[in-house]
Amino acid sequence: MICAVAVATIYVAQPVLTRIGGDLGLPEADLGWIVTTGQLGYLAGLALLVPLGDMFDRRRLIAGHLLLAAVGMVVAAVAAQLWLLLAGLALAGLFAVVVQTTVAFAVDLSAASERGRTLGAVTSGVIVGILGARVLAGGLAGLWGWRSIYVVLAVFLLVLTCFTLKLLPPDPCDRRATYGAVLSSLRHLFRERLFVSRGLIAFFLFASFGSLWSGLALPLSAEPWHLSTVQIGLFGIAGLAGALGASRAGQGADAGRANAITGGALALLAASWLATGQASWSLWPVVVGVIVLDFAVQAVHVSSQHLLTAAYSHQTSSVIGGYMLFYSVGSAVGATSTTAVYSAAGWAGSSLLGAAFALGALLVWAVNRRAAAETRRDVFV
Repeated sequence: MICAVAVATIYVAQPVLTRIGGDLGLPEADLGWIVTTGQLGYLAGLALLVPLGDMFDRRRLIAGHLLLAAVGMVVAAVAAQLWLLLAGLALAGLFAVVVQTTVAFAVDLSAASERGRTLGAVTSGVIVGILGARVLAGGLAGLWGWRSIYVVLAVFLLVLTCFTLKLLPPDPCDRRATYGAVLSSLRHLFRERLFVSRGLIAFFLFASFGSLWSGLALPLSAEPWHLSTVQIGLFGIAGLAGALGASRAGQGADAGRANAITGGALALLAASWLATGQASWSLWPVVVGVIVLDFAVQAVHVSSQHLLTAAYSHQTSSVIGGYMLFYSVGSAVGATSTTAVYSAAGWAGSSLLGAAFALGALLVWAVNRRAAAETRRDVFV
C-alpha cells in the first residue's frame, strides 16, 4: 500500500494532462513537463535520500518521507499558478522515493530463497499505484476536478504515515555507515557491469513505459474517440491485469531464470507497440498492447532487482536507489519526448519512439549476455 500510494503521486496527472493544461493555459507540447517535474524530484531523491536507508532506521525514514510527500500533494492541490503546481509535484516526487526504501526494507526482511517472491509482491504494489492512479484520477477528475486527485492522495499519505509507525516491524539491519561512505559505495556501483547493464535496461524500459502512459491520453481524447478523462483512466485496468500477472516473474527469478525472463519480456515489450500503435484507428488492439506492455515491464523490473539485491545484499538501499536513477531518467525522457513527438508526428510517431526504446533495452540485454558468456568462456579456457 505504501508503494502504491507513494508512486501514484508521480503518475496520477497522466490521464488528466489535457484538463490541467486547459485550466492553466499550457500548449500541448509542454504538457509532459507536468509529469517530468515529479520525475526530476524523484531523481534527486534517489541520489540523495534513498541511500539514507543504509544509515538510519527505515521504519522512521518511511514515515517521515510519507509525511513530506503529503505536503507536496497539498501544495499541488491549491496551486493557482503553474510554478506552484510544479513546486508541489517536485516536492512530492522528491519524497516519493519512500517506495525504494520500502522495497529494500522488504527485501532485507525476507529470506534469500524468497527474495524474488517478495520483490514480485512489493513491485506489484508499485505497478498498482502507477496504473491504478490512472483509474482514480479519471474518476475523481470527472466528479470534482483534477485538484481533488491531489487532495485524496494527501489524505492517503497522512493515514499511511500513522500506520507505518504502528504496524511495520523493527528494522533488522545494524547501521554504522556515514553519509559520505554510503555515497562513495553508490559511485562504486557505476563501475560494475551488472549494475550498469541493468540500469541501462531500466532506462530504456521505463522510457518506453513513459512513452505509452504519458502520451496515450492524447490520441484517446482526440478524433475519432473524444474519450473523457474517466474513460481514459479505465485503460489503467488493462494495465493492472498485465502487471499483476507478471508477479510470477519473481518466482521464476528465485528459480534462477531471471536473465531469461528479462530477454523474453523485452521482446514482448517491443512487440506490444504493434498493438498500441493502433490507437488512432481501433481501441481493442490498444487494450491488448497495454496488457502485454505492463506484463513485460513488471517482469523485467522484478528480475533486474532480484539480480541486483542478490549481488549487493550488503547495500540494498543504495543499489536499488542507484538502479532507480536510470528508471527515473528514462521515465522523464519518455514522458517529455512522447508529447513533443506526438505534436509533430501524431501517435504513429510516439509509437515508433516507444518501440525504439524497447529495442534499445533488448540490445543492451543481448550485448551484456554475450559479454558475460565470453567472460565465462575465458575463465574455463
